[in-house]
Amino acid sequence: MGSRICILFTVRMSNLRSVHVAGVATALLTATLCWAGKQFVMPPVQPAKTYAAHDEHTNESATVAADAYDSADKARIFSVHYNEIGMLPVLLVVTNDGDQPISLADMKAELVTADRSKLQPAVSDDIYRRIAHPHPSQGSAYPLPFPTKKVKGGMSGDTREEIQNCQFAAKAVEPHSTQSGFLFFDVDGISSPVDQAHLYITGVHNSKGNELMYFDVAMTNSQATPSKP
Repeated sequence: MGSRICILFTVRMSNLRSVHVAGVATALLTATLCWAGKQFVMPPVQPAKTYAAHDEHTNESATVAADAYDSADKARIFSVHYNEIGMLPVLLVVTNDGDQPISLADMKAELVTADRSKLQPAVSDDIYRRIAHPHPSQGSAYPLPFPTKKVKGGMSGDTREEIQNCQFAAKAVEPHSTQSGFLFFDVDGISSPVDQAHLYITGVHNSKGNELMYFDVAMTNSQATPSKP
């Protein structure tokens, strides 16, 4: 009788262990699938003049704003921890309050830091290389220990698509409208890239082909929340 009870207890414990293992495996699989299905969504954008860091040209009916995404809370929209790989995402917002379109086809951006470093926006290939080959002293670019859809270069296909979709790509701003997107700057080795930095925007033209005055956006206040329009 005692041996029968012992055998029955062992079988039941074995079944419980199997259920527990299956539950853990299911949870891990669900987390993996949820991460794989995560898609990048651009943050809601307000008119440029509502951002703390902006430069408004009233006589030209154009405003440029910049919003640095270097805080953990804001950076959660990305699948990559850019601060860990020395990249600074900056949301660029351009608003046209005039009655004619403005051209951004020749627009150029330059971030000048407090130590006078002059940084150009990184192109997609630069960002891909930094993600695939981060510095040894830096943490993984992935927030989870199991990247999904891994492709050549050690980067997921979803991450590549995210980078392509989030970068500033507008070539014009229609009347009474706003365009936005991210610029990425290589700030590796710069301890406080936003503090006392300025973002300069040149090459913006009006509908007659005349270049607007350059925009000078003081980045120090870019962490402030945009005001209501």
